[in-house]
Amino acid sequence: MADVLVIGSLNADLVVRVARFPAPGETIQGGDLATLPGGKGANQAVAAARQGVSVAMLGRVGNDNFGDLLLDNLKSNHVDTSLVRRDAAATGTAMIIVDQHGQNSIVLSPGANGKVSPADVEPASLPDVKLVLFQLEIPLETVLRAAAAAKKNGVRIMLNPAPARALPEELIAGSDFLLPNETELNLLTGQPVKDVASAEGAARALLAKGAQTVIVTLGANGALLVTKDEAKHIPAFKVQVVDTTAAGDAFIGGFASALLRGDELEQAVRYANACGALATTKFGAQPSLPNKEEVERLLRK
Repeated sequence: MADVLVIGSLNADLVVRVARFPAPGETIQGGDLATLPGGKGANQAVAAARQGVSVAMLGRVGNDNFGDLLLDNLKSNHVDTSLVRRDAAATGTAMIIVDQHGQNSIVLSPGANGKVSPADVEPASLPDVKLVLFQLEIPLETVLRAAAAAKKNGVRIMLNPAPARALPEELIAGSDFLLPNETELNLLTGQPVKDVASAEGAARALLAKGAQTVIVTLGANGALLVTKDEAKHIPAFKVQVVDTTAAGDAFIGGFASALLRGDELEQAVRYANACGALATTKFGAQPSLPNKEEVERLLRK
């Protein structure tokens, strides 16, 4: 079994670039449509694999061309797909609009991702895994079952609570690493998050609920590492932003890989910041995810 098991979503991303986001009821001209591999789960799996760690993916795709595209792409990135099932439902899709500043707006159609069940987790050999990575684009009951199984087997749990939603306290308490962005942190705690200080306060509320380590991604402001013993703001790397799609996924995959290499938490977050920054310099989700050599080159600068 791989060192990292990612349990989550696989999507075909349908991406259009625009000068600006349309107003309600408005039609605007966009660029050419691009069909690219995506989905938070698959993105994070590829992001970690490109940093040199062994990764397996658990999820579902449809019996369609999009499913073929996603599976072929995972295999080409050396991700084990033996736990990805084919489903009668259509492959999940994400409709993504990217503006001239690289900001995006996304609508998800879950498709086969919505069919990932607790029973799907049973074939996974959790005792052989070092880290299990979750997001929230598959049914919550499946995440809860898999997290409970990981905890029972002494496997570390990394949770990216995205898309933003309320969560049962047992899932928060069971997470060794909880990685929300500002919006997700606000929703999880009910506390406004508008700067580093308020992010630290909200993160400490999650620690009080049992999370072991909280890492808040702050976009252009970098990331905030919060444990019971420390709070450390790690600044972002300055790059020319083209498209922010999958920057958070690159961060998470990079952080997971750095942990498995034995990096200290602050060093792992800095490495993750470099991964996230590089992902914003290219168009698309998985096509933008950097490899280990690119990240090390940025760190040397």
